[in-house]
Amino acid sequence: MADRLPRVAFFAATLAAGNGGIGRWARMVVRILARAEREGRIRAAVWSLLDTTPPIDLGLPVRVCRGSRMRFVAAATRAALTRTHFLYDQVGLARAHSTVPILRRPYLVLVHGVEVWENARPKSLRLAAKADALLTNTAYTRSRADALHGHFARARVCWLGTESNDSPPQSTRPAPPRVLLLSSVDVTYKGHSELVACWPRVVEAVPGARLTFAGKGPRLAELQARVAASPVAGAIDVLGFVPDVELDALYASASVFAMPSRGEGFGLVYIEAMRHGLPVVASIHDAAPEVNLDGVTGYNVDMDRPDELPARLIRLLSDPAHAAALGAAGRQRWEDHFRATAFERRLDADLSDFWTGAWSRDRG
Repeated sequence: MADRLPRVAFFAATLAAGNGGIGRWARMVVRILARAEREGRIRAAVWSLLDTTPPIDLGLPVRVCRGSRMRFVAAATRAALTRTHFLYDQVGLARAHSTVPILRRPYLVLVHGVEVWENARPKSLRLAAKADALLTNTAYTRSRADALHGHFARARVCWLGTESNDSPPQSTRPAPPRVLLLSSVDVTYKGHSELVACWPRVVEAVPGARLTFAGKGPRLAELQARVAASPVAGAIDVLGFVPDVELDALYASASVFAMPSRGEGFGLVYIEAMRHGLPVVASIHDAAPEVNLDGVTGYNVDMDRPDELPARLIRLLSDPAHAAALGAAGRQRWEDHFRATAFERRLDADLSDFWTGAWSRDRG
C-alpha cells in the first residue's frame, strides 16, 4: 500500500547546472528517486540549500532554501515528522539531521573525498560516524578516509557516471594540437600551475600546441596572472566559465584532457573526457588511477617528478595515432562502466537496500 512505502527526503547543496561535479551527481540522484517513485517503490521529496530557482526537468519538484541554513534546518525538522529515510549529498549537510534527535530517522550520506580527508571538520566526521549508511564514490576515497579517521571501512562504493547516456560523434581532431583542462579553478591542487609551468617545454617540442583552461573559481585571477607571466602566454587560453551547451564543442577541439590533480575523490571530468574519446592525463596522488587506467586510457603521472607531466603531454601531442588509441580505449571504458544507465543501476540498488533495510558493507 502507498502509505507503507518508504518516504525518502533528499537534501542537496545545489542542483543547478554549471556548479560542478557534485551538482551533476545530485541531479542524477533526483532522477533515480523520481523513477523509483514512478515505479511505486517510494515517495520522495527534494530540498536544495543554495539554489534560488527550482530545477524543472528532474522528475520531482524541488524546494529551494535560497542559501538560508535556517530554512534548510527547518525543512529537515519538518521532514522528520513525515519522512522515513533521509539522504544527504554531502557530509556537512547532515548537520541538519542532528537538530531532530527525538524523531530518529535513518540517514545515508554521500561521500565525495576531500571533505573526509586530512582537513576534515570534526563535526562532519562525527556525523559520518553516526550515519546509518555511507556511500563513497571510489574505493580510494573510502580507504583514505578510513586510514585517517576510522568509521569508513563500512562504506559501500558506488562509482559515478556521466549525466548523459549518449556518446558524441567522433571526428578527426582538429589542428592545432590542444590540451584541455576543464574544472573549477584552484591553482593549489588541480594541476593548473604545473601545466602553465611545463608549457614552454611542450611548445618547444610540439610547435603550435595550445593549452586551454575552462572553468570558473575564486582563483581565476591568479591563474590569469600566472598565464600572463609565462614566456608562452600566447599559446595559452583562459576561457573562464563555459556554458553546458558549449561543452561538446570544447571537448571536440581538444587532443588531450589533462587534470593532474592531487585531490580528486573521483573526477567526473575524467569520464566526461572518456565519453568524448580523449586520452586523459591525471596523477597518481588521488583516486584517478581507479578511473583512468595508466597506459590504457591515458596516463597517471607522479607530480613529484616534474619531468613526467611534460613528457606524457609531448608523447600524446606528437603521436596522434597513439593518443587516438588511448582515447578509443577510454571511450570503451566509459561505455562499459560510466554511462548514465550504469551509474543509475548501481546507485538505485544501493539506495533501495538503504530504504528496505537490506544495507550491508560492500564486498567488492
